[in-house]
Amino acid sequence: MTNRLLLIFALVFASISSRAAAQAPDKSPAAPDVVVSARAQKIHDSALVVDTHADTPQRFLDEGFDLGSTDPKDIGHISLDKARRGNLGAEFFSIWVDPDTNQGHFARHTFDLIDSVYEQAARHPDRMMMAYSPADIDRAHKEHKLAALMGIEGGHSIENDIHLLRDYYRLGVRYMTLSWSNTNEWADSSGDIDDAKVQHHNGLTDFGKQVVLEMNRLGMMVDISHVADKTFWDAIATTKAPVIASHSSARALVDAPRNMTDEMLRAVTKNGGVVQVNFFNGFIDEDFRKAQIAQAKDMAAAIQKYVDELKAQGKPVNYVEIDRIEREWAAKIPRPPLKSLIDHIDHIAKVAGIDHVGLGSDFDGVSGATPQGIDSAADLPKITQALLDRGYSAEDIKKILGGNLMRVFREVEGVSHEMQAAK
Repeated sequence: MTNRLLLIFALVFASISSRAAAQAPDKSPAAPDVVVSARAQKIHDSALVVDTHADTPQRFLDEGFDLGSTDPKDIGHISLDKARRGNLGAEFFSIWVDPDTNQGHFARHTFDLIDSVYEQAARHPDRMMMAYSPADIDRAHKEHKLAALMGIEGGHSIENDIHLLRDYYRLGVRYMTLSWSNTNEWADSSGDIDDAKVQHHNGLTDFGKQVVLEMNRLGMMVDISHVADKTFWDAIATTKAPVIASHSSARALVDAPRNMTDEMLRAVTKNGGVVQVNFFNGFIDEDFRKAQIAQAKDMAAAIQKYVDELKAQGKPVNYVEIDRIEREWAAKIPRPPLKSLIDHIDHIAKVAGIDHVGLGSDFDGVSGATPQGIDSAADLPKITQALLDRGYSAEDIKKILGGNLMRVFREVEGVSHEMQAAK
């Protein structure tokens, strides 16, 4: 989950103080839509496409959304039809618990979100299946079903209890982001690292390092998206298995603390991990990021007004309405061209290496703020076309689309087997 209140305030207070007042980008005409050639479509259709981050479970719970929906007015990024049109083979659904509205019951809401993913698979056994391993993903692909996996977004979900971490693994969670935009009791976040009111730990605490090692033992991928820079380096120094960044882009191109520096990218290469590029406009286009910072206070005020009205009426905060407000504000800023997204894939491929970059869309978590031409999972073939236009080979494109993530997933499993056999 990218575009929520904590991130809004983090963008404002962590970034605006060090930069001049932001100017909105020029109202340039929209770039022409990408036409997918027969060659690109063939490459894309022959690939196993894996996306490591979609916030659709929020829709399952708060909207009653069904992945089988064929509503032409649905503005969401993922449905079974959209996944099929985009040849999306595997999706890691994000299990994100809002730390503000779920105080005192992080685990309970985590279980609710996990259950919502299982319920979708139960409703559509002919078109999707739960998956827990690379072998399961391969089997789903052969059966032409969407492989549904899960990743917890934010270590606060384990409530400082290693037993809960193990329970989540048993229920199918295959990665965990060490922190979300909030620092928890054992891992510093990039979202509030400059907030003096937050108690920080200078990276990972001793317990946080134990969590990383237990994830290695279980076979759960360590996700370093959202973490503070020091937390990243502590995780790299601690882990025995390759890490992933489930939805992060390149800081050299867009100066957002959520993005990764070139030094970090090279460390991921040495570690053997993979960086899954985030599609969010605020992370892939500097002009969009600056324009968003310029209006962030006003947008936050609009959201707070809505939240206050609900509280006055004794009603819970409604994710659907907050998403609607965020979409309205995002629509005030011109969408960057698809080139902005491809630039990040290209940069990471050049700095980290072709074996260390993939796709982590943040679909259904960015309130419509994706680049031109990428309106849903159905548009994924346009990425293949754009990479082909830049001279990438079919083999390398398939690595980016999912092959690299599958390699890391298998290596994480291998480390788990070694650690468990050693005891």
